[in-house]
Amino acid sequence: MTRPRATLIGFTAVLMWALLALFTIGSAPVPPFQLSAICFGIGGVIGLVWTARGIGLGALRKISWKVYAFGTLGLFGYHFFYFTAFRWGPTAATGLIAYLWPLFIVLFSGLLPGERLRKGHVIGAFIALLGAGLIVVASRGDGGANSLPALALAFLCALTWSSYSVLSRRLGAVPTESVTIYCLATAALSLLAHLTLETTQWPATPLGWGAVLALGIGPVGAAFFTWDIGMKKGDIQLLGVASYAAPLLSTLVLVAAGIAQPTASLAVATVLITAGAALAARASAGRQAIVPDA
Repeated sequence: MTRPRATLIGFTAVLMWALLALFTIGSAPVPPFQLSAICFGIGGVIGLVWTARGIGLGALRKISWKVYAFGTLGLFGYHFFYFTAFRWGPTAATGLIAYLWPLFIVLFSGLLPGERLRKGHVIGAFIALLGAGLIVVASRGDGGANSLPALALAFLCALTWSSYSVLSRRLGAVPTESVTIYCLATAALSLLAHLTLETTQWPATPLGWGAVLALGIGPVGAAFFTWDIGMKKGDIQLLGVASYAAPLLSTLVLVAAGIAQPTASLAVATVLITAGAALAARASAGRQAIVPDA
């Protein structure tokens, strides 16, 4: 698989995550960890079917338990920190800090063998961060005083997902089908967290059930498989900057659905995120001109 194709496949995860907010709103009143358990369960079942029709389920037994532990910690750890952070401090600052992970991906990627972090990647990441910050601040507004524990958890959330994403590059020989076990294990841990911390509630309407199913198929299912391909074989810096499109696209989806209103800050954010991604893309194009894909 070529680097550009893997990058494009990885970006489909960002497109699916743009639907996360819409489907999550539609899934109410299901609590977060219960929703996570259901959706990752659906994603895991889809992965089992895909694996059975491809390399075969037997291949999953050949993968080290350490790989599975790494992937499960990445998926479950990110969602645990994210959900808990917003439970303790549902503020704009919490959202902004949690969305530092694309910037961390760009910065951490420079430590990988064979990767070179160019100035355009860094500048593009910071410009896109400004755009994402505008969206978070404008769409949430502070719900009270910032909670230091919540901000710390939001930082751990960003650190967990960026570390998982970048370190996935070191597991390039591990087949993406391994994400199947990540999803199933995350579903099991989410169920445990739900039974410990939450009261069970189910969708109240068929539309709600449809939203839960859509989450499990896309943003909390297939997205993790395509993201794995992008991280292992694609342009990791460009994907990091392009990930800032997720909050922008998510907001546009909510506007189209009549849930949010178009604003001047949204227009400015669009320009900033597009400019940041363009700078990163230019830096990546320069890199490939010097070191063509094998």
